[in-house]
Amino acid sequence: MWAGGVGSPRRGMAPAPTDDLFARKLRQPARPPLTPHTFEPRPARGPLLRSGSDAGEVRPPTPASPRARAHSHEDTSRPAATPTRLFTDPLALLGLPAEEPEPTFPPVLEPRWFAHYDVQSLLFDWAPRPRATGSHTESNSGTLALAEDQTTTSDLLLGAPGFVSELGGEGELGLGGPISPPVPPALPNASVSVLEEPQTRTTAYSLEHADLGAGYYRKYFYGKEHQNFFGLDEALGPVAVSLRREEKEGSGGGTLHSYRVIVRTTQLRTLRGTISEDALPPGPPRGLSPRKLLEHVAPRLSPTCLRLGSASPKVPRTLLTLDEQVLSFQRKVGILYCRAGQGSEEEMYNNQEAGAAFMQFLTLLGDVVRLKGFENYRAQLDTKTDSTGTHSLYTTYQDHEIMFHVSTMLPYTPNNQQQLLRKRHIGNDIVTIVFQEPGSKPFCPTTIRSHFQHVFLVVRAHAPCTPHTSYRVAVSRTQDTPAFGPALPEGGGPFAANADFRAFLLAKALNGEQAAGHARQFHAMATRTRQQYLQDLATNEVTTTSLDSASRFGLPSLGGRRRATPRSPGAELQAAGALMWGVRAAPGARVSAGAETGGPDHAEVPCLLGISAETLVLVTPRDGRVVFNCACRDVLAWTFSDHQLDLYHGRGEAITLRLDGAPGQAVGEVVARLQLVSRGCETRELALPRDGQGRLGFEVDAEGFITHVERFTFAETTGLRPGARLLRVCGQTLPKLGPEAAAQMLRSASKVCVTVLPPDESGRPRRSFSELYTLSLKEPSRRAAPEPEQDETEKLVTLPAAKQLLHFCLKDGGSPPGPGDLTEERTEFLHSHNSLSPRSSMSDEAPVLPNTTPDLLLVTAVTTLAPGTDRETPPSQDQSGSSSSHEDTSDSAPELRASILPRTLSLRNSISKIMSEAGSETLEDEWQSISEIASTCNTILESLSREGQPILESGDPKETSKCNSEPEPGSLSEKVSHLESMLRKLQEDLQREKADRAALEEEVRSLRHNNQRLLAESESAATRLLLASKQLGSPTTDLA
Repeated sequence: MWAGGVGSPRRGMAPAPTDDLFARKLRQPARPPLTPHTFEPRPARGPLLRSGSDAGEVRPPTPASPRARAHSHEDTSRPAATPTRLFTDPLALLGLPAEEPEPTFPPVLEPRWFAHYDVQSLLFDWAPRPRATGSHTESNSGTLALAEDQTTTSDLLLGAPGFVSELGGEGELGLGGPISPPVPPALPNASVSVLEEPQTRTTAYSLEHADLGAGYYRKYFYGKEHQNFFGLDEALGPVAVSLRREEKEGSGGGTLHSYRVIVRTTQLRTLRGTISEDALPPGPPRGLSPRKLLEHVAPRLSPTCLRLGSASPKVPRTLLTLDEQVLSFQRKVGILYCRAGQGSEEEMYNNQEAGAAFMQFLTLLGDVVRLKGFENYRAQLDTKTDSTGTHSLYTTYQDHEIMFHVSTMLPYTPNNQQQLLRKRHIGNDIVTIVFQEPGSKPFCPTTIRSHFQHVFLVVRAHAPCTPHTSYRVAVSRTQDTPAFGPALPEGGGPFAANADFRAFLLAKALNGEQAAGHARQFHAMATRTRQQYLQDLATNEVTTTSLDSASRFGLPSLGGRRRATPRSPGAELQAAGALMWGVRAAPGARVSAGAETGGPDHAEVPCLLGISAETLVLVTPRDGRVVFNCACRDVLAWTFSDHQLDLYHGRGEAITLRLDGAPGQAVGEVVARLQLVSRGCETRELALPRDGQGRLGFEVDAEGFITHVERFTFAETTGLRPGARLLRVCGQTLPKLGPEAAAQMLRSASKVCVTVLPPDESGRPRRSFSELYTLSLKEPSRRAAPEPEQDETEKLVTLPAAKQLLHFCLKDGGSPPGPGDLTEERTEFLHSHNSLSPRSSMSDEAPVLPNTTPDLLLVTAVTTLAPGTDRETPPSQDQSGSSSSHEDTSDSAPELRASILPRTLSLRNSISKIMSEAGSETLEDEWQSISEIASTCNTILESLSREGQPILESGDPKETSKCNSEPEPGSLSEKVSHLESMLRKLQEDLQREKADRAALEEEVRSLRHNNQRLLAESESAATRLLLASKQLGSPTTDLA
């Protein structure tokens, strides 16, 4: 029986589902329509599915691309036959939404505990699938494919079939859809490459899509003792394997042995990484043989096809070229000039001279160089006979040499519309910048007839050759070129004509060329080149030594060393590289109180989770895209159940990871790995009821840190303590809620359930590294910036009443304003004996002195003298009747006091800098000297702060004694001078200590190098002695 809802063969919109069986009976036809008879072979039926919207139906073939359909000989006018449904989902028959099939977990590469060096190694596959058309434009979340199917148009750029337009505001593609571009020190997802080593971001714009792991062979194999094996595998084709055993000192004083492995096949992704001996099966005392190692690391590789590589110096050089063919630090970029009213390719190529706006743009990009005799990267330009022009544009950016092929600087041929001398260079450039003058027609990428130009950066000038020159940018790329950064702002600009725009445009050009390397055309070219290199090595650079006959690792120096027993059951989790798990990931947190909650906001994406000692990444194996990354030092906490884990990072953002396998096994492995590589901890789930007055019993600041917990309340009973951090309130993370919404929810919710991050062992709140980095950048500006004036009256920062504030006021001068009469400086001292607040320390690593100086907050306000008055009287002195002696003391040497205060503050800042630079290895007496200087500075500043305070009418003897014991300005000046001399001496001592330490480290490195050299020589001598004894026929002795 056919239902009138989902699955009905009738065309048009399906009627609304109803529970009336009579109405549903009337809606259905008398019988199903007959399937039209054709003479084509009947398609094979697929297996029946038990659940899902595709349950029981034969899946239709994948539709071909529009270009393939256009060139096919099929009759497109004939309507496609409706697939016959063999079995309808019972939920669909009842008018209910059908169940979506759950995404599968991606398979994890064997062996289980192989530590991958980079992202490309995570994506290595022994049986790679055929490269799909437009695979880089597909996204598991669906948002990317939807965005790229839309044809967008603007006044700069016209949409065209086969191209993707970026007009601004697209953002970066992340987990669950577009995300805002990250700020330093966080890396964009496309910039993550090496996982075993720290990858820092030092510039505002990062280079993306670069396979930095290609230098693995040069760093860890080239010039060191290792073994290379080549062969022709029946399934994989030509392969090249490099093996090396290395040892390092462990934390407990023992020696740790591991094997570095590189497996190269015809696919461009290479397996690179390390596996510890503790994760391998037990072997003989002389170490594992290469065959046993490869059987465990590469089980799908046939060991019988491999032969030991020759000792020719050509082999390591060829392997370097093979691995580093994707690394290039020399780039060429074309520049086309489009005048006002122009838009076609012929018009741009036939512009003979450059206009003023174009020359201004070229001057901003780089330097005009003389080609004849030019010795740097020339990009196929003639530097001997000037046959390709006399001058060109050249620059460098982030260790890259860039030569521009400028259309107006290349040779011009009169009466030739095609201008082949210009097009032979610009037409072979992958990235082309199209410069548009004001009034130019929109650029259309289909007007350019070239097979190499995949990326177009359209730049339009606004108000050129004026102080207000700005530029707007749009991007057009082919569909098989993945998206690349930096992301364009809304509307594509405007960008001011400065160095920041130059850096943005150069980074965009370099990233565009690197991203175009993933396009089908260049991918196929690189694959053919790689196959030729591997074929040559497997054919011409091998010996007759098979894998079975190859010597074991560690012979002869490690021959007598017994393999140590595993240190602990979790020893394999301590690798520096990235360990891998197959997960389904989604943004947001879903685990609550150890149980899984329903109602996810986003669909789960099958990903490969890689956790190294430095980085945590999520990679989609379908398109090879990194959808999430964060440094391990940015991991804050985690909440887990048997199959699910919520990970909090950064400012409190969260992602959910669902793992497969036995309950708690995979989750336990991930948690154990996080405990080793991060400073995070497990969260706590608290349900906080309100008291009789409707209060929760605690105070929280805008960042989510608990500042105060009332005694004898439910909050204290549940374990909430000052310094804890709220990560989630009523099921929503704080960054998603915002401070106002979170405060409103805490005030109005009847029952508050929170996820809390406990403070660290010392009671201080936990912050991620990115938060500490951002605060360290804001701290100098916060201390130095003056407070804004409001209504020409002084307004100081008011702190809670529990804080004790001391104010220091400098009186204004006489009627003619002097140097110190225009400003009034107030220094506020914050004395608090409580535990440190979240804002009290910018770094967890800073040492704490026994007698620390209070934080300083400088507030500068400008006071306006009232007309007709000689001096403005502070409000605090109107009723006090200040003594004349106090006024004389205040007015005797204002310039001297004004000079003492900055000098003392400078001393304190220098002391703080020394405290931050000096490590824990500083001697005890030096710390005592720093403490004494800090205490003296504190005394001087407190003395200065008491100047200007009124004497109470009650005549408090304590106040009088304070005023009498106040040091004179002259004594203060002497103290400051003495402090400055002590500080200079202390800085010199610290510099000498740094120099001695550097010399000692250099000597240690030299001794280690000599030790390695002597070890290599002893191994070589033992090998020669062993060979000589065999040749002489003498009985062999155990040299181990």
